[in-house]
Amino acid sequence: MVNPSAHASHILVASKSEALQISEKIEKLKDFEKLARKKSSCPSSQRGGDLGWFRKGNMVREFEEAVWQTPIKTVSPPIKTTFGYHLIWVHEREE
Repeated sequence: MVNPSAHASHILVASKSEALQISEKIEKLKDFEKLARKKSSCPSSQRGGDLGWFRKGNMVREFEEAVWQTPIKTVSPPIKTTFGYHLIWVHEREE
């Protein structure tokens, strides 16, 4: 059996307060992509935060849990991992 997969984008920043300020400016995917290019410290920022498709088990636990709990086509609340704080946009999932 193949692990479920998801397609998501993220914005990675150093603080929860910065993540909250950014999330207030996001209404649609275009906003998310623009802010990812400007604010994210992850190399994926060059692609508007797009991480592409990945399988369950390939990301750190906190990030992955958020990907599977966040409604599709919405932004997650700030998620803390060892990398910093993530805002995650879930494009789609395949169970």
